[in-house]
Amino acid sequence: MLNKSSLLYIFLLPMLIACNSPQDGSTEKKTETTPGSGKTQKLVHPDWSKNANIYEVNIRQYSKEGTFKAFEEHLPRLKKMDVDILWLMPIFPISEKNRKGSLGSYYAVRDYRDVNPEFGTMDDFRDLVDHAHQLGFKVILDWVANHSGWDNQMIFDHPDWYTHDSLGKMVSPFDWTDVADLNYESEGLRDYMIGSLKFWVTEFDIDGYRCDVAGMVPTDFWERARKELDGIKPVFMLAEAEQRDLHEKAFDMTYAWELHHIMNDIAEGKKDANDIEAYIEKDKAGYPPDSYRMNFITNHDENSWNGTVKERMGDSFKAFAMLTYTLPGMPLVYSGQEIGLDKRLEFFEKDEIEWDFNSPLIGFYTKLNNLKTNNKALWNGLSGGDFQRVNTSDDKSVLAFVREKEGNKVFVIVNLGPDSKTFDLTGEKYEGGFMELFSKRKTTFSSNTEMTLEPWGFRVFISI
Repeated sequence: MLNKSSLLYIFLLPMLIACNSPQDGSTEKKTETTPGSGKTQKLVHPDWSKNANIYEVNIRQYSKEGTFKAFEEHLPRLKKMDVDILWLMPIFPISEKNRKGSLGSYYAVRDYRDVNPEFGTMDDFRDLVDHAHQLGFKVILDWVANHSGWDNQMIFDHPDWYTHDSLGKMVSPFDWTDVADLNYESEGLRDYMIGSLKFWVTEFDIDGYRCDVAGMVPTDFWERARKELDGIKPVFMLAEAEQRDLHEKAFDMTYAWELHHIMNDIAEGKKDANDIEAYIEKDKAGYPPDSYRMNFITNHDENSWNGTVKERMGDSFKAFAMLTYTLPGMPLVYSGQEIGLDKRLEFFEKDEIEWDFNSPLIGFYTKLNNLKTNNKALWNGLSGGDFQRVNTSDDKSVLAFVREKEGNKVFVIVNLGPDSKTFDLTGEKYEGGFMELFSKRKTTFSSNTEMTLEPWGFRVFISI
């Protein structure tokens, strides 16, 4: 099957970007507004999001049972990891017509106001949300606005809500043959979708949405949706897109796909540390100042379609995982990432995660979550500190930087290469006393310090 992700990323970035899943692709089309480079931002983030991290939950593959109840048993463990936002992949009934595989894609929605009976009942879902809220989590749902399954009742009741070809036949977006494309020129469709979005907030008290292929839906629809949802309660909205104007009135956060691809390229020796600095500067100049970008080394698309973390990054994955927390942006952890999941999960079939709760990676991500929560230098958007590059005698291989906010200072040094590196740190930005996050060793830095880092090695220093 044609890899849409690579083609669209190369030729259409930043307006169009993709994360290639046959069902949950990340392209952008039909957008009626022009992406702008202006820095005006009119929405207000929920206060609880300023220092949050996000965790993607694949209910089907999370447990042998693949149910809300079975996942609910993991909430205390995730709370101990200091996880903040739970993003649940689509929980809705899956269409049977034109289904792919035996279980189908989560993104072929048969009913926007019900739950997949394979996952449990509406009461089971309510219990899950209530328990999550009691433990301090926020819960957002994965919303599929661009297309529906072929046996969604809207197909029969409102065929005018769908896109038709020149012969009057309903069409699929791209080659996603198990879904039918929705047409947002219809006000009736817009009203129904916003009513459905409001349904889960009013009836189940969810805290927002991750919006699938958000750039394929007109921006003015999302702006109206955000306004009406915020009228119920302050919500958090994540767009599967990189489109800049989505930040102005509709979405708190978009995907940092470009950073993700840069990290993959560095792991393969195609790019280097300077490319990350260039990305940070471009991102800062191009987006509204309080925009959140979602940093990740994997997610459901990347894992199933593009390869596991080990396949794409090899031994470098911990270095890049650390950077998703310490560079500007909100870090994402996907189901199983915290134990080093090393298989591509089936997308249309049952394929249970094999959990190892003794994995040292759990402690690794817990420390990073705690640091993100408690150190203002790493908070999201304008709540955090600016990225300040620290120059070294080998800037191509070594990325060193400082972030500082209200007396909180984090100094990060990472060797982005497969060979051991000895180098000098220059300048004064990093001077002072620090404690290293993982070893707990205390260190005082003065100017022109020499250091050696192992292949893909890193240190995260916290000012004391």
